[in-house]
Amino acid sequence: MLNFSFMALKKVALLNPLVPHYRDAFFKQLATHIDLDIYVYENEDSDSNFKISTLRVNKIKSFGFLGNRFIAYDPFPLLAKKYDIVVLMLHFGHITSWILLLTRIFHRKKIILWGQGISVKRYLKERKHPNFFFRLMISLSNGVWLYTEEEQKQWKEIFPHKPIVALNNTISGVEEVLATDYTTDERKVLKEKHGIHQDICLIYCARFDNPYRRFDLLVQTIERLDPAKYGFIMIGEGVHKPDFTRYGNVYDYGKVYDKKLKDELFAIADLYYQPGWIGLSVVEAMAYGKPIFTFKRSNEVLQCVEYSYIHDKQNGILLDNVEELKHRLTVLLQEDMREMGEISKRIVSDKLLMSYMVKNALSIL
Repeated sequence: MLNFSFMALKKVALLNPLVPHYRDAFFKQLATHIDLDIYVYENEDSDSNFKISTLRVNKIKSFGFLGNRFIAYDPFPLLAKKYDIVVLMLHFGHITSWILLLTRIFHRKKIILWGQGISVKRYLKERKHPNFFFRLMISLSNGVWLYTEEEQKQWKEIFPHKPIVALNNTISGVEEVLATDYTTDERKVLKEKHGIHQDICLIYCARFDNPYRRFDLLVQTIERLDPAKYGFIMIGEGVHKPDFTRYGNVYDYGKVYDKKLKDELFAIADLYYQPGWIGLSVVEAMAYGKPIFTFKRSNEVLQCVEYSYIHDKQNGILLDNVEELKHRLTVLLQEDMREMGEISKRIVSDKLLMSYMVKNALSIL
């Protein structure tokens, strides 16, 4: 049980580049327990690949250099006397954050760092040798919010007495997605409505903004599977989006923010398929009760930290290559996929509800 009378005393400033729509519920629920001010340092038009939240935020000045690998921002709004705690990003390219961490003895703000405790691009290396700059930042902080239990375990071994918590990163509206349910007959009606005729449908739902998502493998899969039997539902836009118009078994919906339409498309789909860089999209797919198919993390296929939510042969399949995907689809029965989908939903309801993410965050404030 949260101690609401104590938490209400805490005045917190939180820094993010922008607030995307999928963070709405996290910040709204957090603000019911603490006095929260959100600060952002990027302009709303700086990233058109996701929907910007309508939450009230405070803009602070910033500038980047060396291709925005390093960023300096105005620290003075965060140092206002009214704030007890400042939540900064776990990002060693934030020059101002280093200054705030090093001068904590003077400004006396409690500093929580929030972010991924490991680089996606250097994941395999940093599993063995954690990042030196992350180690230094964490040592200077009062505590850390990490995304997943896997990251928490690694850093707790290095800082056993430091307040470090896994938020179990999730999305706004996850409870509503979990409650979405369609019967077999309703799914048949939806397939007819959308003109989808294949027996097995794979769905992809993520931005096409990052080539590390391995769109080449996505195209290979489309070209190697029987177009009469396998259909592909595509949700998302981006500069690296392949031309799907030449494939008659690809149903491209572009950006979809309408929940009813997304509910229908996920109801039609038998499984979620994203070859690489799988992140928060996996939570939504699991909440819809879909088994997750993706490729094993390697130097060639990079995966985000939420990849740890996938348990091989339980709620999904971790693949070596496209040929293995073809084989798995051949031998898996619809009942097998339904069972994996049920396990996906169970993992979300047991660990990835927004109320759990908020509770985890509050636990070290």
